[in-house]
Amino acid sequence: MSVERALWEHDATGLAGLVRKGEISPQELVDAAIARAEATRPDINAIAEPLYEAARTRAKTIDRKLPLAGVPFALKDLGIAMKGVPTHGGSRIPAFVADFDSVMTERHLAAGLVPIATSTSPEHGLRLMTESAAFGITRNPWNTAHTSGGSSG
Repeated sequence: MSVERALWEHDATGLAGLVRKGEISPQELVDAAIARAEATRPDINAIAEPLYEAARTRAKTIDRKLPLAGVPFALKDLGIAMKGVPTHGGSRIPAFVADFDSVMTERHLAAGLVPIATSTSPEHGLRLMTESAAFGITRNPWNTAHTSGGSSG
């Protein structure tokens, strides 16, 4: 099975299972997710901050026994701190760069998830669609004429 196909056909637990069985490496998953994110970025506009190099580094050293080992994901750019990563909250106000990981981030990392980016959000999460002055409109990946809906780009 190709890594791209695995990303389409499996949820996070399924992908982690493939990693544990050695059918797919964390590096392959992360690289495929990054490639897909970049290929769709101009049309969908869902990425606030790419974290690609850090993700690739983490994927190389991840403990494959963790419950979600090697599974790539986007950390929401709305009040969820990750050490050294700018948090915009969808605003043009200068980003907050944490010198710590929030409890949520600690738990994501402890489970083996690999953040490849932060996702766009409406300014301070105050709108019902992901649109901000800082990042513009985040489109629905199934139909780019529609909003992505909610506060998660």
